[in-house]
Amino acid sequence: MQSLCGTLLDSLAHSGQAVAVTDHRAAGQPLIFVNAAFEQLTGYRRDELLERDWRLLRSAEADPAALALLEAAVAEARPVTVELRHARKNGEIFRNRLHLTPICDETGAAVFLLSMHADVTARPDRQEPDPRREAPHEQQGVANEHARRARTVARAAGGWEWDVPGRRLYADARFAELYGLAADAAADGLSTSAFFAPVHPADRMRLRIAVAGIMHGADIFAKDYRIINPDGSVRWVAARGGTRRGADHELLSFEGILTDITDQKRVEEQLRIVQTAGGVGTFEHVSGFGTVSVSDQFCRLLGLHPCEALPVRTVNGVVHPDDPPLIGGQGDDSSYREFRVIHPENGEVRWLARRGEHRDEGHALGVRFIGAIYDVTAAKEAQEKLRQFAETLEARVRERTRERDRVWNNSRDLLAVIGEDGILRSVSPSWTGFLGYRPDELAGRRVLDLLHPDDVAIARAALQMDARPQNLSDFELRFLHRDGTTRWTSWHTSHEDGLVFAYGRDITLEKARAEDLRRAEEQLRQAQKMEAIGQLTGGIAHDFNNLLQAVYGNLDLIRRKPQDSTRVGRWAENGLQAAERGVKLTAQLLAFSRAQRLELRPVAISALLRDMEDMLTRTLGPMVRVRLDLLEGEQGVFADPTQLEMAVLNLAINARDAMPDGGNLRIETRLRTVVHDLELVPGDYLELRVIDDGIGMSPEVKARAFDPFFTTKDVGKGTGLGLSQVYGMVRQAGGATRIQSTPGLGTVVTLLLCLAELASAAPPQGEQAGDGAAARAATVLVVDDDPDVRCFLVNSLATLGYLVVEAKDGQAALQALDEVNPDLMLVDFAMPGMNGAQVASIVRKRRPDLPIVFASGYADTAEIDAVGMGTAVLRKPFKIEELEAAVASALARV
Repeated sequence: MQSLCGTLLDSLAHSGQAVAVTDHRAAGQPLIFVNAAFEQLTGYRRDELLERDWRLLRSAEADPAALALLEAAVAEARPVTVELRHARKNGEIFRNRLHLTPICDETGAAVFLLSMHADVTARPDRQEPDPRREAPHEQQGVANEHARRARTVARAAGGWEWDVPGRRLYADARFAELYGLAADAAADGLSTSAFFAPVHPADRMRLRIAVAGIMHGADIFAKDYRIINPDGSVRWVAARGGTRRGADHELLSFEGILTDITDQKRVEEQLRIVQTAGGVGTFEHVSGFGTVSVSDQFCRLLGLHPCEALPVRTVNGVVHPDDPPLIGGQGDDSSYREFRVIHPENGEVRWLARRGEHRDEGHALGVRFIGAIYDVTAAKEAQEKLRQFAETLEARVRERTRERDRVWNNSRDLLAVIGEDGILRSVSPSWTGFLGYRPDELAGRRVLDLLHPDDVAIARAALQMDARPQNLSDFELRFLHRDGTTRWTSWHTSHEDGLVFAYGRDITLEKARAEDLRRAEEQLRQAQKMEAIGQLTGGIAHDFNNLLQAVYGNLDLIRRKPQDSTRVGRWAENGLQAAERGVKLTAQLLAFSRAQRLELRPVAISALLRDMEDMLTRTLGPMVRVRLDLLEGEQGVFADPTQLEMAVLNLAINARDAMPDGGNLRIETRLRTVVHDLELVPGDYLELRVIDDGIGMSPEVKARAFDPFFTTKDVGKGTGLGLSQVYGMVRQAGGATRIQSTPGLGTVVTLLLCLAELASAAPPQGEQAGDGAAARAATVLVVDDDPDVRCFLVNSLATLGYLVVEAKDGQAALQALDEVNPDLMLVDFAMPGMNGAQVASIVRKRRPDLPIVFASGYADTAEIDAVGMGTAVLRKPFKIEELEAAVASALARV
């Protein structure tokens, strides 16, 4: 019966609706099931009702017509609804509304008859009026009667009555409470839409379909659904009911009982989760029946789609043919049983275990077998592996020993067993390549004797800590190789049975790479610092050159004029000498900042250094011995020869100053291949090394040696720009500088220069100067934004006999170009608005043949070079002779 009725009977058994089941197949159709509500309704106990004739409640006052209708329905096993006068155990007569429904098996044959009972004694017999013709006061009377009847329905549960013709819903206080309605309003009657209003949206359509089924002929209504309370909480309810029809089968009312099953649903959900999480499936089978009630997890374990009941033959059909069936079978008992199942879809075989209990209820329902199944495949596999392992244990031990020995002997890492006393018990062969000792030479020696002296203390503390015990991880130590070199290692240890098991890794190369990275980062920071300082000094030098040009040029004009006093001429000479020092200072600044344009070309380095040997000997004095150690043959480098000579001279003078008591200065050249360097492109370079054995530099001084204006000399004895000029020149030529110095041992300054192929062709012939008189007749357009410099240029050119037109900026120059038609344009490079290169580009389009001379105190001449042929550059500050030569040369090329 349980398998045929399913969850419907489970729900009715715990509801407030009186329910009874009779066995349609047995003689007399005895009662085989009643619920507690039926016992309460009739006054009989369950044991007094079971196995008795279903007619025991009849009284002499029963309506013969209703009895005949009921008997006919029972005989034909069809649904029916009747009202009969029945008698309780104590003889009390009550009016019983009875709904009868047959329960059929798989073949469609009626097996049981399910009846639902309700006490409707309080409802007077009356004809249902037509609600369209009722007066208002009559409707109120009907409402009161419905409310009174609703309050008597189902006692502990909530009851409702749906007046179908009147389209009103009447309910008791418990129904109103469950639905979140006002009790008075529910008793007086509500619109039938109130039955659906608080229902959860996900359940509302399902409920409407079930109610529609009742309205169109179904006799039994049973639905579980959710109600949303006014506070937003959700509760589960079970609605069980049926219809009442008139003599002509007209539908009069839809009545039922509403029960709160929230706790039941919560327990069911918890049970489902527990079963799913624990992998446990449950089942219940009643002896003699062909179906078994099952849980979702039960179905999943068997590889079946989840459902509430399964045929016994389907359950047993997935069991392995060689194993006993899961349900039934010879010798079936509640003891533990293991069996295999074959997945219906993929054929996978799994091991399951079953446990259960038999429950004898003592009535015609038979014996219930309630049990659980769960997967034990992993355990069975583990048992099988253990059995196989036990059978091959000896062979495995031998194989594992060989594997351990292979790992020990072939490991490239360092393996060691150390006693708590720090003595090496055993070491792997890899130690030989690491330290140069054989394993038998190391066994029995103290670990501390193999360490770098600086690491002995921390290693001793670590061994003591490990003996407590505590394991070490990534513990770094330095070992001394047999040849005296240092090797870095990283160790992991574990402690067991008074021994330390150590695993070490050679990280010497990693440490070296980390140190290289640190040095590279330091070089990068230094290069970035020098670049920033260089940009600053370049800008200062440019402005300073403009100032010097005005001073330098005007002093040169004074010197060239006949003077009434010799003192004025002498003063002019002194001023020019001071200006020369300023020129040298700005040249050093521009060289450092790489803003001075170098005349880079292939230079024979050995020849240049040999030509400087006499000058170096005279400059450094007799207390410094100079020695050249140069490459055999001639090697070319890419450099500005003048700047390179100045760089070597500056380094030699610095070396002399670092040897106040005299010493040795060696200049040597070597070839070097660069692979990894942040400042250099990989390739071959020439190393020019200037080596002294002087007082050396401290790390702090060495770090700032290339900084401009940094000097350790006394005030007035150095500008601090010598090494910075060397740095700027070499970097501009594509090379790099390095300093190695140890206090008291001397200094080595290395210049890495790019190699270049020396040209064998003869130098080009100089251009012939043009006729001086013709040049003097030329008109020169002077363009410069600095009024002092422009005044000097105008006066100088006028003194030299040229016709001069001046312009204060590029716009004025373009206007004068059309008005004057000059023979040459002298233009400043750095001007606000349009710079000199931009002005020259426009002029070149208008007058392609016009000679152009640039006057520049800054060396970024890429834009000047882009103007094209016919341009020359005068470096500020310049003398009148240089101005005269540049202008004459430019005019001569026309």
